[in-house]
Amino acid sequence: MTIIDHLFELRYRLGVAMTFVIIGAVLGFIWFSSAPFGWPTLSDVLLGPYCALPTEQRLSPNGTCQLLQTEPFEIFMLRMKVGLSVGAILFSPVWLYQLWAFITPGLYAHERKYARSFVFFATILFVAGAVLAYYVVPEALSFMAGFGGEAFFTALTGGKYINFMLLLLVIFGVSFELPLILVMLNRAGVVTYEKLRRWWRGLVFALFVFAAIATPGQDPFSMLALSAALSVLFGIAVLICRSHDRRKEKKLAAQGLSGVGLDEASQVDPLASELDTTPSAPPKHDDAT
Repeated sequence: MTIIDHLFELRYRLGVAMTFVIIGAVLGFIWFSSAPFGWPTLSDVLLGPYCALPTEQRLSPNGTCQLLQTEPFEIFMLRMKVGLSVGAILFSPVWLYQLWAFITPGLYAHERKYARSFVFFATILFVAGAVLAYYVVPEALSFMAGFGGEAFFTALTGGKYINFMLLLLVIFGVSFELPLILVMLNRAGVVTYEKLRRWWRGLVFALFVFAAIATPGQDPFSMLALSAALSVLFGIAVLICRSHDRRKEKKLAAQGLSGVGLDEASQVDPLASELDTTPSAPPKHDDAT
């Protein structure tokens, strides 16, 4: 394919992906205030952590749990933002497939297998991280709201609360991809189990520092939940890398290449051997013939 053909292919893939994301955004916009199939509305799902606070710590006008709107059309823009997020999540298999389909022609067969596995496990890990964040938010809000005692109650605006929720869900979801990236780097030969075994203390400490910086709240619950989950996933990733390296070593041993490093020179002599220029004796002829 020429460069122009690649650009047309990219435009087509992006068009298909954006079309499905927009369709999902429309569905999310409607779902925000409607309850299809008896499901809770999207606003009830997002307000769940805030409404879990004690009634004396949050704003409850008319006896219901509500957020504040301080700007005109703020709710409309929030519904648009939530709808786009829902569309990107609901149709993530579609746009991930479009991304994979665009890259696939340049990959080998075994690399395509790894790409499919990466897309599948990346989706599972992102959803797991977002679910963990959703259950951590009530504890984080309760901790931060408790500092005011009885002198204050928590009256959050819709924009700040929804942005905080979406940001926390995205941070937890993306952070859960780090162990998967580590496993893929091991499969590519960039990182080995021996290096991970030697560096595990520093890497675990780096995960705790990353969790402290990445979490948007100032509470210890979200930081500890993220760092603990990443540490567990890191341990699982190290075990997977160990199993892969052992299988790889056995395969190399069967081929007689055990212990040969990737940067080690081959034992094959790259220089051409000298030709034997000694003249050969002429063939003898039988006089009888």
